[in-house]
Amino acid sequence: MDLGGEPEISDRWGVERRAYGSSDLAQLSSVGPTASAPSFRRFWDPANPISGLRTPVAPRKPQRALIRSWDTAFAVALARGQGFPDCVHGPLAKNAVCDTSKDPITRARGLVAAMTTTELINNTVHMAPGVARLGIPSYDWWSEALHGLSTIHGVDFAASGNFSYATSFPQPIVMSAAFDDALIKTVASTISTEARAFSNAARTGLDWFAPNINPWRDPRWGRGPETPGEDAFRAAQYVYQYIDGFQGGIDPKPYIKNTAVCKHWAGYDIETNRLAFDAIITTQELSEYFMRPFQTCVRDARVNAVMCSYNAVNGVPACASPYLLQDVLVGSYGFSNNSWIASDCDAVANIFDAHGYTDSYPAAAAAAIKAGTNVNCGTTFSLYLQAAIDQGLAERADVENAVARLYSSLVRLGYFDPPTQQPYRQITWDEVNTPSAQKLAYVAAAEGLVLLKNDGTLPLKKNLKKMAVIGPWANATTQMQGSYFGIAPFLITPIMGASAAGYQVIYVPGMADVLDTSTSGFADAIAAAHAADVVVFVGGIDATVEGEALDRKTIVWTGVQLELIQKLSAVGKPLVVVQCGAGQIDDSSLLSNAGVGAILWAGYPGQSGGAAIFDIISGKVAPAGRLPVTQYPAAFIDQVPITDMNLRPNKTSGNPGRTYQWYTGSPVFEFGFGLHYTTFSVHWQTTPVASYSISNLLKKAGSAAHPDLAVFDTFKVNVHNAGSTVSDFVALMFVKTTAGPAPFPNKSLIGYSRVAALKAGWTVATSIGVTLGSIARTDDSGNLWLYPGRYSLSVDVPESLTHDFTLTGQAVQLSHFPAPP
Repeated sequence: MDLGGEPEISDRWGVERRAYGSSDLAQLSSVGPTASAPSFRRFWDPANPISGLRTPVAPRKPQRALIRSWDTAFAVALARGQGFPDCVHGPLAKNAVCDTSKDPITRARGLVAAMTTTELINNTVHMAPGVARLGIPSYDWWSEALHGLSTIHGVDFAASGNFSYATSFPQPIVMSAAFDDALIKTVASTISTEARAFSNAARTGLDWFAPNINPWRDPRWGRGPETPGEDAFRAAQYVYQYIDGFQGGIDPKPYIKNTAVCKHWAGYDIETNRLAFDAIITTQELSEYFMRPFQTCVRDARVNAVMCSYNAVNGVPACASPYLLQDVLVGSYGFSNNSWIASDCDAVANIFDAHGYTDSYPAAAAAAIKAGTNVNCGTTFSLYLQAAIDQGLAERADVENAVARLYSSLVRLGYFDPPTQQPYRQITWDEVNTPSAQKLAYVAAAEGLVLLKNDGTLPLKKNLKKMAVIGPWANATTQMQGSYFGIAPFLITPIMGASAAGYQVIYVPGMADVLDTSTSGFADAIAAAHAADVVVFVGGIDATVEGEALDRKTIVWTGVQLELIQKLSAVGKPLVVVQCGAGQIDDSSLLSNAGVGAILWAGYPGQSGGAAIFDIISGKVAPAGRLPVTQYPAAFIDQVPITDMNLRPNKTSGNPGRTYQWYTGSPVFEFGFGLHYTTFSVHWQTTPVASYSISNLLKKAGSAAHPDLAVFDTFKVNVHNAGSTVSDFVALMFVKTTAGPAPFPNKSLIGYSRVAALKAGWTVATSIGVTLGSIARTDDSGNLWLYPGRYSLSVDVPESLTHDFTLTGQAVQLSHFPAPP
């Protein structure tokens, strides 16, 4: 899915290119002496810069050797293949699974045929025990890599030294705000490399429950921070780049680098009562919105696995739905028989005990495995599948199919093959937390921060030296990582970032946390403001307000934060508010307060968050991020319950519509909004075409398997920096139309391009590729159509460049969506 040139893993951010050659392979047989473990602190030392990059105290790891930091005996054993199945000396040696001349599913079926029914059933759960008599090791199918290796489950971090940390990138919502496809691919590739290093050290598996690509439909959803945001097109682009980077390419051969698991399929975006919730969703919105990122994940990016969700969709629990798992995933999206489906944890049990969809646990297990769930995160399969078979609810063949899919996937990962044939088996601790990974984490944060208000306060004037840094996030550490995070090599807090930027910092929290309702700390905060040249308030919300199993009840600033900001604004010093947390909170009072000079949204910026925030505040870096969500007024939540899944507005129910596409109210900030330190203008490089023939467009698409991916047109835009500051610029392109079924969206994102480091006075041309599917619309049955009529393009938010065009001819169906039962 290439819209204007597929990004390569580049050295734009100084990311190292790794080429694995024969010298690497040769080192398998020569294990050097054990390296001494580095000592380090988990916080950044600003006095220790390397090449301008703020770096941790942890010294650079020793010169690369293949297996350098493990105990020598274990390293030698690992080099001989122990820790993975032994296809040379063990009982598996003569099994078809070890025959590298056969295709993956044939190899896996050879293994399955040798297993008893009990052994098969035992290996349908995430902590699979393996089969000792066959030489199959135990295996854990569940690890997490949302924005770096996570401590949630599956990764064995060491207590200290080597393998005790991994790079911690910003939450996906922040990286999505950068609208930089190459960034996402490179971040995913870096995470995958670090994952392989841990796997090769027998500290984790090869399968990762990430990314989370459910569109952020409602601002109250607690897990929205894990996603790319509210727009399904943006989420689709994000997941394509993530899978490309994380799995080592699109459907790579001969080996997958790591398995990504796209979650949560489908219609999952509520935490309250999520285990029993039945999402009632129209076929139209299922197809065009809730499922669109998954279509890209499965059909186009060829992900190796998918997770079915806790909720039911239109009466059927997702993990027991043949419609979702077979008709759509396999039949429509082409989900491979080398790939597999995992349940969310205990979702199979929920089919019975939460949803009441079946009358017993054995029936729940049978419903799930027959529908297409292959591995149960939980124990329901291992406990009850035998009973299901005994009762005639399932057959051994159902279990064989599931286990064959799982081990076929491991074949594609090189799990059974000689390590000397696999470059990924050579990745070691030396590839974790490299200087390029550290820089990438910093850039990912800096690119994603969004300037929401600026009266000229930012960048700060050079004569402002004494800074009061106030607020519950001012000394944030793990708060900056959000959720599903791991142990970072260092954490640059906001006050550390302020100090490193050259300011004399006066730190006063003003309150205990974001929920604090006490004003007892106000006096010290106000005194600090009087003593300073400039005041920065760092607050917002955090994981105590939004997260898994925690939807928000309000979308306002929590505790007494606004009260303190109001008092600080009355001091009369330049005041900058840094808004942290991912869920947008109503900034209306801050916009109307003339004493608040600037608002900078920082989300959950990861290990280098403090540096990124204050490099933007000081002017070292210019902001260019764009909001990947809408900021609604506080009253929005009183107009529609979160359990109403509809996006389109409904006057009868009072639903004002959701997302920028359908919201009929006045947002505080629009999706795509973001200010700069300079002035940009955009112009068409050449005037676009005024009319397109639908039949001609289809002829150009030829016999493409998926006409929706065919190019509609490539629009060339000149971006001019009319100001005096070097800055990136994100060109966002939208379309709106009254063609197709009513109601009509306000507009829809169809493409974007991030222009890097545009110098003052310079003009650069950028191209935005648009597909036929992007301008098509979805009918009531979920089918995608190209309709004749008038269309209007716009660039930027608010729009600064437009173009009208017409599609002529007869409507053409681009894709068929399976009808629900």
